[in-house]
Amino acid sequence: MIKKEFTRAYGLNEIALVPSTTTIDPELVDISVEIAGLKMEIPMFASAMDSVVNPETAALISKHGGIGVLNLEGVQTRYDNPDEILKKIASVSKEKYVELMQSIYQQNEVKEELILKRIEEIKQKGGVVAVSSTPQNAELYGPLCAKAGADLFVVQSTVVSTQFKTISTKKPLNLKAFCSKMTIPVLVGNASTNEVTMDLMSTGIQGIFIGIGPGAACTTRGVLGIGVPMATAIVDAAAARNSYYQVSGNYVPIIADGGIVNSGDICKALACGADAVMIGSPLAKSFEAPGNGFHWGMATPNSVLPRGARIEVGSIASLQEILIGPSKSDDGSQNISGAIKLALATLGVETIKQLHDVEVVIAPSLLTEGKIYQKAQSLGMYK
Repeated sequence: MIKKEFTRAYGLNEIALVPSTTTIDPELVDISVEIAGLKMEIPMFASAMDSVVNPETAALISKHGGIGVLNLEGVQTRYDNPDEILKKIASVSKEKYVELMQSIYQQNEVKEELILKRIEEIKQKGGVVAVSSTPQNAELYGPLCAKAGADLFVVQSTVVSTQFKTISTKKPLNLKAFCSKMTIPVLVGNASTNEVTMDLMSTGIQGIFIGIGPGAACTTRGVLGIGVPMATAIVDAAAARNSYYQVSGNYVPIIADGGIVNSGDICKALACGADAVMIGSPLAKSFEAPGNGFHWGMATPNSVLPRGARIEVGSIASLQEILIGPSKSDDGSQNISGAIKLALATLGVETIKQLHDVEVVIAPSLLTEGKIYQKAQSLGMYK
């Protein structure tokens, strides 16, 4: 290569959805999706983060139509009383939070008895049991969770691929073999390119999470310089999904994960081709969230190179108000399901799959055009 060429990529804040010649009554809209054999009334997963999902919120999110994913390597499975730990995290100063996080996540090992206890707690509350681990621990926790009655197992790391080179004597996870022996559906993430998405779909997974570095609490892009803006990442992954479906007859849903701040971002992610989204910070703002008004990523406590911040998001509404309303805010932070339905109705489509075909334009002025007063007064879109 004589000269490196740059490819232009776009984030969700740089695009807009274009209405068609048709509008429909929101009563005709169906935003439900089926992923891994489970029907979701809201196309939304709650991130596998300690500030977002515990057994209580997992059950509540299920009740309202989404799925909450429990982090198997977080405080819920390391401490008998995680609430005490979560209060410490919320109260520590900005200068000392990384050191505290590293201490909390390294002092106590994950306990299998606590994994089983948390799964049972979610089941007793009537929730869908979705759990997540890193690839390094999938072989250990996967069969354990399946036997305990989990409904979904998510293998998730910052970046996942089917080809891994190492000098370690420990064998990397063979995703295809792992999926074949698991008795419950396996979802995997995260990826951001067409090629990797295509490769992963051939392993037997039943869903793939798309997005590297755009999360509200993630600093991977700053620390490592790695990431693909979400609109482009979703479009590329959707193209891989569609090509794989044509070749295999197997439709593997893609879930947009990261960079989604409000209901408008969700609508745009779905229009780019996602079948569902995974969100963290919008749900960390709920009264019930275990983060007590704060939110942090899984890589925050990394012992060598932390890649996440603890951000203050506040507590603005109940999970019910955030997910299904009624909304007390005008900024897209509440009644997410209602906003998705209204967007589809306004665009003249009845389902998420039909939404994939709406026109999307590059619109760098989308968030600024005509909004001078909102910006100056910190109102509406600028809260």
